[in-house]
This record gives sequence, C-alpha cells and structure tokens, in this order.
Amino acid sequence: MAVKFKDYYETLGVTRTAAQNEIKAAYRKLARKLHPDVNKAKDAEDRFKEIGEAYEVLSDPEKRRKYDELGSNWRNGDDFQPPPGWARAGASGGMGGMGGGGTSFSDFFDSIFGRNFRGFGGRGQAEDEDTSGQDREVRVRIPLEDAFNGAERTISLQMQERFPDGRLKNLTKDIKVKIPAGVITGQKIRLAGQGGKGQGRGGSGDLYLQVELEPHERFRVAGRDLHTDLPIAPWEAALGATITLPILSGDVSMVIPPGTSSGQKMRLKGKGMPNPSGTPGDLYAEIRITVPKTLTPAEREMWEKLKNASHYNPRADW
Repeated sequence: MAVKFKDYYETLGVTRTAAQNEIKAAYRKLARKLHPDVNKAKDAEDRFKEIGEAYEVLSDPEKRRKYDELGSNWRNGDDFQPPPGWARAGASGGMGGMGGGGTSFSDFFDSIFGRNFRGFGGRGQAEDEDTSGQDREVRVRIPLEDAFNGAERTISLQMQERFPDGRLKNLTKDIKVKIPAGVITGQKIRLAGQGGKGQGRGGSGDLYLQVELEPHERFRVAGRDLHTDLPIAPWEAALGATITLPILSGDVSMVIPPGTSSGQKMRLKGKGMPNPSGTPGDLYAEIRITVPKTLTPAEREMWEKLKNASHYNPRADW
C-alpha cells in the first residue's frame, strides 16, 4: 500500500546537494529550536521527531545513497511506493540503530528501510549530537528560620525527564539543598548538574530554585529588614522598662523609654536578615500598648485610684 512521501531534504531545509556539514548544522539548529523541553508548541514534539528521522537518513552516507537511489520514483502525487524488487536497506537491521525497543519511524521510513530498523534519534540524537541539558527553574517556599540561619534540607520535586527513545516521564526527585543564610524572596539557589539531562557527552543542565519565604507568625520581611509588633503593658509605656525580645538569632534586651506611645517604632540595628555580601538588615519593633481583658478586684481598685489621681487627657489636643 502506498504511503505519504517524505522529503527529508525539505524537512531539514537543505538542498539535495548539501554537504554533510550543512546537514548537521541544519539539524542542530532545528533541534535546539524544536526540542520539547524548550519549545512548548503543540506540534513541537512531532516536528522534533520528523527532523530526527530526516537526519537519521541524511547523516548516514549509506542510508542517504539508498534514499537518493529512488530518483524519479521519489514522487507519485502525495504517495510513495518503492520500485519493484528494490532492496530495502536495513531490513535486517544491519545498518545500525538502537534495536527494537525505540519509538517507531514513519510509515514512509519503514517502507524504505524496513520495520526491523528502529531507534529514533539513535545516531542523530545520541551518538552524533553532544547537547548540554536544559537549565530548569522551580519555585520553592522555605521557612523564615531556614532563610535567616541557613540550613540543609531535602526537598521533593516533580520533574519531567526525557528518555533516549523520546518519551517524557514524570518523576519525583529528592534533592539535598544547602540553603545559605540570608537568602530572601526572589533570590535563586543554583544546583549544578541537577537540571535536564544532556545528550551524548553533553553535561546536565543546572537547577535553579527560586526562593519564596513562607509567611511567619511574628515577623514580616521587607527587603532585608524585619518588622514585628511588640506588645507592652500601660505601666511599661508610662514608666519605661527593659524587656526581653525573642528574635530569630536569639533573645535581645530592649529599652522602652518612659512615655512611649503605641505606633512608635524601635530600631535594632543589624538584627534583620543577614547579608552574605554586605550589611545586614535592621529589625523594627512597633509598639502596641495592650490592656488586660479582665481585671481582678485588686487590679480594678488600682486602676480606679489611677483614674482619680491622674489629670492626663489623651484627647486634649483634639
């Protein structure tokens, strides 16, 4: 039965008199453009296979000679039928390839070289082409404590790997990551060689982890500065006090001046996020004066005495 004719020269965009180096250059250019890890177009994978099939034939002098032998029989409308008695190169599998486990070529290829020949990309992708793997980038969320102090963690990533036969498979990959102290949202952690696998002697690409800090229950991050709300009692605000403030690097003492009001910000220089290449950020504690929700009889008596003794009017300037 006649099958659709495939013009391998046209597929690669070269003339029928093209030299081997021209064919190789044309294939490499198209392979980089159409590789499914790079090109997300709907037909990219099919076109990638087509150029691989064309290169498999035209890059091999014997296969190309057999293909060119067809001469005027190349075209018969849109259909193709080899001449009667024409010997199909590779029908016994003797012309190379990767054996019977690969992805099938087109019917046109099978009609010329036989169905025993398999191995899409066997020469064009693996043996002849040394292509570095693609860099990959994923977003990861990490606790603020890990970003502040640095840590080693194992993270699980859902990734796609392309096998030698062209198939894509979803894999779960556990990767040990060293989180540097001072990393902030938007920065990237580079993991060398953990990206897409290369072809031939090409090395694997790199994996970039784009950091996003998880929200924290007490601290807010603004650049390298940290912000927190600091609750204090009314008498601490009025009389002043020295309090202990737990921060990410440990406990620190903070002096509350007498007459401190809600909304005032107390700055602790250098107590923000570390900076591996410069000055660390600062910590800002915003004062929140709080009162007890319930009072004991003794407390109520003391507040009544304060009310009667004090002449302070917070609304005097209204």
